Amino acid sequence: MKKNKFLIFLILSFLFNNNLLANNNLKLENKIFKNLRCLICQGQSVYDSQSDFAESVKIVVRNKLESGKNEQEIYSFLKAKYGDWILYDPEIKKNTLLLWLIPLFIFLIGGLLILRKLVVLKK
Repeated sequence: MKKNKFLIFLILSFLFNNNLLANNNLKLENKIFKNLRCLICQGQSVYDSQSDFAESVKIVVRNKLESGKNEQEIYSFLKAKYGDWILYDPEIKKNTLLLWLIPLFIFLIGGLLILRKLVVLKK
């Protein structure tokens, strides 16, 4: 009887661990899909798109994850193949510095204009 309980415990723990691994893999997969831009559909991520390109990228990402690649290795592979444009969240480097700084400058200029208007209205 103890052997049966132990065997059932082992089977259940194995199934539970596999389910957790599959769930974590699915979360990572979806995170990667949401950070990849569909090059066919404007403004859609690979996660949202149903184009042939998006479906093929999903297959590539799944295969890379199954072969043991991590998130950064997958991004590096896709950037080498399609360029930085494929990522929604590009790295900060010399080529993308303006991409990161322009919104900050626009925000600061807008804030200064609003502040100036408020100071003029108080006088």
